[in-house]
Amino acid sequence: MKNYQTDQIRNIALVGNSGSGKTIMAESMLQIGGVINRKGDIASKNTVSDYRPIEQENGNSLFSTVLYTEIANTKINILDNPGMDDFIGSLVSSLYAADTALMLINAQNGVEVGTEIQGRYVEKAEKPMIIAINHLDHEKTNFEKAVEMVKETFGGNAVLAQFPVNAGTGFNAIIDVITNKMYTLKGNDVEISDIPAEHADQAEEVKTQLIEKAAEADESLMELFFENDTLTEEEMMRGIAAGLPLRGIFPIFCTNARNDLGVKRLMEFIAQVTPSPDKFAPVKDLEGKEIKCDSSAKPSLFVFKTSVEEHIGEICYFKVLSGTLTESIDMYNSKNNTKERLSSLFVCAGKNRVKVDKMFAGDIGATVKLKSTKTCHTLVSPGQDWEAQGINWPNPKYRIAVKALSEGDEEKLGEALNRMKDEDPTIIVEYSKELKQLLVQGQGEYHLNIMKWHLDNQFKIPTEFLKPRIQYRETITKVAFADYRHKKQSGGAGQFGEVHMIMEPYTEGMPDPTMYKIDGKEFKISVRGKDEYNLDWGGKLVYYNCIVGGSIEARFLPAILKGIMEKLEVGPLTGSYARDIRVCIVDGKMHPVDSNEISFKLAGRNAFSKAFKNAGPKIMEPIYNVEILVPGDRMGDVMSDLQGRRAIVMGMSSEKGFEKIMARVPLAEMSNYSTALRSNTAGRAMYEMSFFEYQQVPPDVQEQLLKEYEAEQEED
Repeated sequence: MKNYQTDQIRNIALVGNSGSGKTIMAESMLQIGGVINRKGDIASKNTVSDYRPIEQENGNSLFSTVLYTEIANTKINILDNPGMDDFIGSLVSSLYAADTALMLINAQNGVEVGTEIQGRYVEKAEKPMIIAINHLDHEKTNFEKAVEMVKETFGGNAVLAQFPVNAGTGFNAIIDVITNKMYTLKGNDVEISDIPAEHADQAEEVKTQLIEKAAEADESLMELFFENDTLTEEEMMRGIAAGLPLRGIFPIFCTNARNDLGVKRLMEFIAQVTPSPDKFAPVKDLEGKEIKCDSSAKPSLFVFKTSVEEHIGEICYFKVLSGTLTESIDMYNSKNNTKERLSSLFVCAGKNRVKVDKMFAGDIGATVKLKSTKTCHTLVSPGQDWEAQGINWPNPKYRIAVKALSEGDEEKLGEALNRMKDEDPTIIVEYSKELKQLLVQGQGEYHLNIMKWHLDNQFKIPTEFLKPRIQYRETITKVAFADYRHKKQSGGAGQFGEVHMIMEPYTEGMPDPTMYKIDGKEFKISVRGKDEYNLDWGGKLVYYNCIVGGSIEARFLPAILKGIMEKLEVGPLTGSYARDIRVCIVDGKMHPVDSNEISFKLAGRNAFSKAFKNAGPKIMEPIYNVEILVPGDRMGDVMSDLQGRRAIVMGMSSEKGFEKIMARVPLAEMSNYSTALRSNTAGRAMYEMSFFEYQQVPPDVQEQLLKEYEAEQEED
């Protein structure tokens, strides 16, 4: 394969709702470019993109796939992405490496929620976008409606560059107003001819709108437009090329990828008009310094994706940020300070890899057998020590507890999960000491079910998913007094320790105590010592030494604190962490022989538990902000479901043809929300969630939690 210079490279992210035809579009582009001889199809499980067994089993894309094709002395790198929101992490990483997004729209459905979701990520990444309305040969095609929805969603910058002659079951011709030609499918070939007279008026109208939008991209072109009331074809092309990188124009093309109609013309447009990588804003390092896409600079690359392939091992997919890579080049990993050698360089078309001897700035490739390099790592030239700004991954939306069916597999399970996390950073794995569960978070139930498939089938670790426990918090609402005597005699030296304590809720900035009145009895407080502890799980413990007269020696006070800390980690109500409590040790007793640290630790722990239960204890639960994007005709079902989840709706608004619901929902009620939302909206809605705060649970919920914890303790 020839080596392509930076100005001969185009990097395209193939995006769109599931079912828009991205996989077949990629097949068509690869066949036209001569990379493959024959197109595969999804039903036959032989496409270049969906080559993984799990994708073939499920019949849709689950991972991004790195591809390439060639046309007009230009290499087009294609990053084909899944259309489902559960796998949005693939799109996010692809948009980091790609320079332009190619958004496919299913002509039957127009803009779907997946279109909107992915469009928002493209906008956030500030990438140019080309729109292709695909599946124009379907009997339910509605081109006009699809275009209307596109303009409602993406605004006035979306403008036709083509229109179909006869959309529907007989679809076989496209009119392109940039080239002023008609493209007609005849057999397996596409014939190019002049625009017929009966379509000339429509073509002129569409072209005028395109020229107006192209003129807006450049002041000099705008002046020419006002002066001549039109632009030449060369001027129009210059305006489109100027407007694309600024997201000032989203040209709309027409395709039927299944029959290759319109695909070659789309590829020609990408090669001729979309900018090369060096024409975009440079990547910045962590200090804000720009890394120019220059092949003459020192070599550097960014790994945007890793995967493990059978018989090969780990493959690192990268974008060359600067310089020229050559085989066996030595690089330095600035993330973990290790040396790496790129023994081989490949360009990829799915699982097929072609070896190359060099790659220039802006290109996308792959390498194998790196020792310590993972997704989001930067490799630089020896002597350099900078790191590129990384990928901002989306917050998780679904969590589950996972357990190996065999105790002997627990270590293997941890290793497998960490390996999958390296491949897909939207998977978050943690062992919760508090909940005593191995928790996995992801983008949805389907996302984590695919992860489980790999555990069961690829890693051969039988596992089960369990409902994750909730990270409740325990605290108090009023002042309480308690004492506890720990006494134990067993023939030799005994154990004795007695602790009297007062407990109250802590709030920031409250003054030190001077007096308490509890159950009609007054306690005068003389503070001898004060310690404040910021708890790892949030909140505070404030610990006062208020001992008068030496009833407990100072050497035993740390032991009492240790007992309290132990009880804070396993709260008296549900075993959850306790927080925001102020404790005064006001009195106690000790024995000259039998008192020791363990005695006062146990006395302190039990006095704390006793006081806690008398201090108006309450359970706090995590509340999450949830933002749901839903079609208007499904609002009733979604709202009804939220009401059953103790949700508080904070507001509603309309956003680009969809309704947005903002609500606050207890995490305990969100365990199966991903599945329920998909069921209630036929997969047409999406949501995001983020932690808001802890709030007190309702009395009936608290009572139920107490009963459940009590039953668990009895079982143990």
